[in-house]
This record gives sequence, structure tokens and C-alpha cells, in this order.
Amino acid sequence: MRLSSTPVLFLVCALSTHFSLAHKENHQTCRNVPGSAGYPKAAAWSKLNATIGGRLVNVIPTAKYCARLPGGTCTDAQWTSALFRSTIPGSMNNNNLEQGYDFTPPSLCLRNATTCGQGNVPTFSVEAQSAADIQAAVKFASSNNLRLVVKSSGHDVLGRSTAPYSLLIRTAGLQNISMTNGFFVGTRNMGSAVTIGSGVHAQTLYQKTKANGKIVVAPTAATVCPAGGYVQGAGHSALSPLFGLAADNVLEFHIVVASGELLQVNSISHPDLFYALRGGGAGSWGVILSATFRTFPTFDEAFSVIEIAATSNAAMGALAAVHAHHIFDLEPVRAGQYFYVFAATPNATALTLQLLTHIPNTTAAQAAVLLAPFRNAALALPGVSLVAEEYVVRNVNDALFTADDTVGSDKVIGSRLIPASVLRERPETVGKVYKQLLDAGGSPGRVFCRCGRYSLPVYMLLHALNVNDPTGQVAANADILSAVHPAWRTAKTHLLTGSFWTDQTPLSKIDVLRRTFQTIQLPIMEQLSGNNGAAYSNEADVTEPHFQTTFFGPNYANLTRIKAKYDPDDLFIVPAGVGSERWDEWGLCTV
Repeated sequence: MRLSSTPVLFLVCALSTHFSLAHKENHQTCRNVPGSAGYPKAAAWSKLNATIGGRLVNVIPTAKYCARLPGGTCTDAQWTSALFRSTIPGSMNNNNLEQGYDFTPPSLCLRNATTCGQGNVPTFSVEAQSAADIQAAVKFASSNNLRLVVKSSGHDVLGRSTAPYSLLIRTAGLQNISMTNGFFVGTRNMGSAVTIGSGVHAQTLYQKTKANGKIVVAPTAATVCPAGGYVQGAGHSALSPLFGLAADNVLEFHIVVASGELLQVNSISHPDLFYALRGGGAGSWGVILSATFRTFPTFDEAFSVIEIAATSNAAMGALAAVHAHHIFDLEPVRAGQYFYVFAATPNATALTLQLLTHIPNTTAAQAAVLLAPFRNAALALPGVSLVAEEYVVRNVNDALFTADDTVGSDKVIGSRLIPASVLRERPETVGKVYKQLLDAGGSPGRVFCRCGRYSLPVYMLLHALNVNDPTGQVAANADILSAVHPAWRTAKTHLLTGSFWTDQTPLSKIDVLRRTFQTIQLPIMEQLSGNNGAAYSNEADVTEPHFQTTFFGPNYANLTRIKAKYDPDDLFIVPAGVGSERWDEWGLCTV
């Protein structure tokens, strides 16, 4: 799509004053940026544009895009819609990821602002429709020593799909979906499968698989693209206790690597890259055109929503301890559960625990019996009361489908995988940690909790999910040779916490909030995870000082070797990704 009638090359010579590489103008150590001697001239950009059928567009921040709409702004519904943002090449779901906070001076583009800088947003985007488009863009970036980024929907919360002065390859146009009852890798029939383009949203995938009587391991968020960064990070799902991680169930990729080659990657063809693409981190390996996932017969599930209020942080801590004890009740049926702790108003003393439970092949009555021990123990606590309770039986595809994701806030998160042994042996410590995290406080920013079918304004959020159990499929898949962090195989939950702000928050405060996980929240959380804990690389703190072990564990050395083989010049560098220790935070200069 065209963002304006301005010619596509109008930004080529617009060197920003917000960031300078003059002190490192050396092609061996820095990418070319506007103003560099080696930066492509207008004729080179025009040739690329002609090669890809006119699909090279100027990229602008979301707020600037909104300012060009009739009325001069986006509506609240548009600003907070992930579907709307996914139509804008430069848009990220977390608006803070578009900002150049660390530039000197900062380069910001905020909603309804009178001035807008380009910030952390790419300069151009190749709106890819084919492998040839991607190959042309990769070769152009490589030959001109450009910063290259890859994006499907903009859902990435670490900001790996945006960077200043970069060329973006956007795969939102890759919407192919095909299903088969027999997918072959070599001569081996792997069974039923679905092949999807890297721009296909989860909501679309669930509709397609339902129509064919199948289900696939995929996320609950509507606009996450399963064949993009999701599966490269490992890919948790409400179905993980039953079927494993998405990375456990992917059978093949088609990917353009740094050389510009289009590779078919599976357990036979380029098995080392197949290993890396399953858990080795989003954006580090190339541009995925498509991925093929194992499918399973669809089924009905009981979907339960329980909301319980607690009058204080102490009461919520006690409730969290009870929940940690009873989360093991879900194991016999391999149920998946997402649970949130939030306060609906600033400085509120009352908190809510919301539990969304997906229980396969179970009736509503059976689901109520399964959750009754937790429910009854919880409601016996002082200061705790039931707010809502619901059990609905639906097709699993429908239960996982959501119409949109509520986005557009400013936030950073941090997380850790929590071992099952901790919850089983020390549930009281879970309660203690929750209370301490709540006591540490949240920021005053208004955000949204996309909790199942609900979109709730909240002022503080703790989020966790039941991903595994000793008898579940994530643990059973431990023998699969992939780059999935081994901690996934022994984890019970993944615990996240966030820091939020608004456009009115001073930059000095934002700087503090961006570091809150490392300085305040992580030391508390380590009572559960241990000092050398692991985290899901797709939902984590991008400033992790030891991301190599936190995100990749013992796999990092092997991933480094694979990176050197397929991307020797670090064309695909992302924050907190394999090889990024060699580059600055923007991926523009080596360090």
C-alpha cells in the first residue's frame, strides 16, 4: 500500500540530525545510512523498486500516518487495533518501540503531537508478495551494507522488527494457506499438516483449520503470525500441554537466507538451520516465506473463565499460593491456562485474578468439578471473593479465535520460566513473590489486558500461563533436536510482569521504567526462577544482560556456529538475538 502520494525516493537524502555515525564512517564497522558515502543513490532505489513491481514504500511512524487520515487523527478504536496497525508498514503494536528514546536528542512521534521524528522506524519497506521480492531486497541490503529488518504483523514486544535508517522487508502479504492429509519430508509421511505464509494471522489459521476438521498449535493472540517470529522463539500455546510447543510441531520452512538463496529447510535438507529456526530466536536467520505445521483432529473443549477479587496485595499473595498448589489439578486432562493479576484503577487496593482455562474434550460439568478444589480453597481465604464464573463448551478453534488484539500502549515486559518443582514444593513462595511484585508497584499508565474475550483497562498486570507438566507434551518432547531452551521442558509456568507509561510520562521516568525489570522485578522473581533462570525470548526484557543464556541456554554456542555459516556478515541482526553482542543497540555499528 502507498502511504502518501509523495514519490518513493523522497527520503533518500534526508539525513536525520538525531543520530550520527560520522565518528565511525567505516564500512567494516557500520551500516550505511543516509549521508554515508556508500548509501544507495536515488537511481539504485528506483531500480530496486522497478525490480519488485513498485512495492517499495516510504515508511512513517503510526502517529504520522494517523495525522494524514481524514480528520487528522486515528480514532481510539483504530489506535488500539492490532488489525489496523498491521496495515501500516512502520507500525508496531507497542507504540514505544517506534520511539528513538536513546537518540541525542530523542526522536519521538507521539499521538496527536505537533511534530514527529522518524525515531526507531525504518526508512523504506519492501511490501513483499513473493520469494523474488524478498530475494531482491536481501541482495540489495547486502550489497549496499544496509541495516535490514523483517516484520510480519508488528506484534514483537522486543522491537526486533524495527530499527532506525533500515530497510524493512514486510511479509504481511504472504497469505497462502494449504492443507494436506499427508505431508512428506523425504520419503517419510509426517501426517496431516498445514503450510502457511509468514503473514498469516492466527485468527485466520484457526478458521481455515476448523473448516478442514483440524487444529494446530498456535497462539491465542489474533494477529500473531505463527510462521514468523512466534515459532522461531519456541511458540507457546493453550494447547502446549496437549501437543507441545509450536517449534515441536513445525515440519518445514521455506526461507531466504543472507546469500539471497531460497532454501527448503527440514530435518533432511539443511538440518542445522532447521534446528536453529525452532527456538533459536526471531529475525536472526533470514526471511521466512512459509512454515508447515503438523495438524491434529479438532475437538470440543470446555473454556472456563473465573475471576476472583482480593482486597489487598497480601490477600492476592495468599490466593496465588493456593493457585500454585492447585495448578497441578490440570495435569490429568492436559489443560492450558492463562492467568492475570490486575488492578482496574490507579492506586487500587482491590485486585483481580482472572483465570482462562482451556480443557480438552471435557464437558462444562466436568470442568467445574476439575476446578472446584482450587475455587473452594481460594474462596475460603480472608479478603477474597468470587466476581465471575463461567463454563462454556465450544469447538477448540472457536475458543482460541479472537477478532482483534488491543494494542497501542507504551510498555516493556520481563519474564522467567518457573520450574514445576518450585510450584509443587514451595507454593507459599509463589504467594510471597506475587505480593512482593505487587508491593513494588506499577506505573500510572493506562493499558489493556486482552484476557480471552475481554479487553479490560488495567493499571498493573502480572501475567502467567500453564505451559507444561511432567506428563505433558512439552516435557515429552525433550528429545526433539531443536534450539528450544531446555528450561521449557521442566517449566510449569511462564511469569511476566510489565512497566507502562503514557505520552505524558517524562523521558527521565521512562528511562527508569525501561530498566525496572532488571533493577526491581527480576531480583524478586528469581526467588522462583533461580539466579540463572530462563525466559521465553518472544516475551521478555530486551535489555537482558545475559540474553545468550537466558534465552538460549546451552544452545548458544551451536547457534553461533550456524549463524556464521548462513549469515557470516550479520545481515540479520536483532536486539538480544544470536550475534547481537557484536553490535550496538540499533544494529548499526559493531562494538
